[in-house]
Amino acid sequence: MEGARPSFREAVRFWLKLGFVSFGGPAGQIAIMHAELVEKRRWISEERFLHALNFCMLLPGPEATQLATYCGWLLHRTWGGIVAGALFVLPGAVVLWAAAWVYSEHGDVAWIAAVFDGLKPAVTAIVAAAVIRIGRRALKGPAMWALAAAAFGAIFFLRVPFPAIVAGAAAIGLVGARWGAFSPAAEARAGGTDEAKEPVARFAIDEAGAGEEAVRPTWGRAAKVLVVSLVFWWAPVWGAGVWQGWDGVLVKEAVFFSKAAMVTFGGAYAVLPYVAQEAVERHAWLTAPQMLDGLGLAETTPGPLIMVVQFVGFLGGWNQAGEQSPLLMGTLGAAITTWTTFVPCFLWIFLGAPHIEQLRGNRRLNGALTAVTASVVGVVLNLAVWFGWQVLYREGRVDWFAATVCGGAFVALQRFGVGLVTVLVASGVAGVLRWAWVGAG
Repeated sequence: MEGARPSFREAVRFWLKLGFVSFGGPAGQIAIMHAELVEKRRWISEERFLHALNFCMLLPGPEATQLATYCGWLLHRTWGGIVAGALFVLPGAVVLWAAAWVYSEHGDVAWIAAVFDGLKPAVTAIVAAAVIRIGRRALKGPAMWALAAAAFGAIFFLRVPFPAIVAGAAAIGLVGARWGAFSPAAEARAGGTDEAKEPVARFAIDEAGAGEEAVRPTWGRAAKVLVVSLVFWWAPVWGAGVWQGWDGVLVKEAVFFSKAAMVTFGGAYAVLPYVAQEAVERHAWLTAPQMLDGLGLAETTPGPLIMVVQFVGFLGGWNQAGEQSPLLMGTLGAAITTWTTFVPCFLWIFLGAPHIEQLRGNRRLNGALTAVTASVVGVVLNLAVWFGWQVLYREGRVDWFAATVCGGAFVALQRFGVGLVTVLVASGVAGVLRWAWVGAG
């Protein structure tokens, strides 16, 4: 039933499905979550979804994974967050592990890329539709539109770092809130909307928070979350050091990607150049062409784009296996790299979410987050344009197959309301048929 709180089992089934259809990097994944959680199932209201998204945009690490964890936490608290975050990552991790093994063993993953070739233009359509929907609902008033446009211009034309854009928007929101700007009511009035006339939708988790189990942020709770998370984070690293030695490749990968997880502000695109340089030039875990191949695989498999680090970890273990089995070391390298990259996501959410929820009524905080909302719309638009350009324009010319699939998917979503899974499956089949046709020709 739409608008009713889901059972834990129902939520688990949803998060598992999401893990298999979360293509398109952060923009596509946020779009899919918005469409499913807010529009279709009405589990989380627009305001609460954007509130969570804004907080996740301020954190280091993959924002889409953190958003899934936050939404799972809203619905079913700690276990809900653990299941949501884990299932958001695991399907893509398994697929990418298999692709990395085929790549390392046979050196040819063209068939894998071909399987997913039809999905990229469909994800482009999903992202474009999401930007339109989120923009219409989130940008209420000239100030919000101006901030969104400024954020897009800053990141697209001026290459301003993402953290600087978000920090600037938050500062503008804090100052503006003192004068009554950037509150939902003020922006609604500025936009000329009459919220009283709009139909009231029922959500399982709404702005008022009715029926939610309160979580009081205390020092004791924070200490418990911190200790448990740190133990889980570093226990496999300690085990790898005892087994292989503290100078072994597994410990080096774990320490490097743990540090990367602490400073990866701005999403995957911001940190990948740093990861690539260190992994290739300093540690020699893989070559530059292999790094590019790994990025291509990560972009065509479900899950966070930062999952490319698992490919790095696999090849690092494979290439520096020593006397051990290359497959064993590659698998352990992929596992420990994925673990140390994503476990911090749970720490940030479980530690910070209760504070963010408690401060939802704070006018200045809401002003800052409302302004961040506008900047996020501009950043997502930038990602949509970047992703669309990569998909629709290849080797100096328009890819008409991709353009056709993208246009068809957009019409199916916007005009006929076809489900996301149906669109993705149909687009994937189209890619396979095209690959088979070209191969047969």
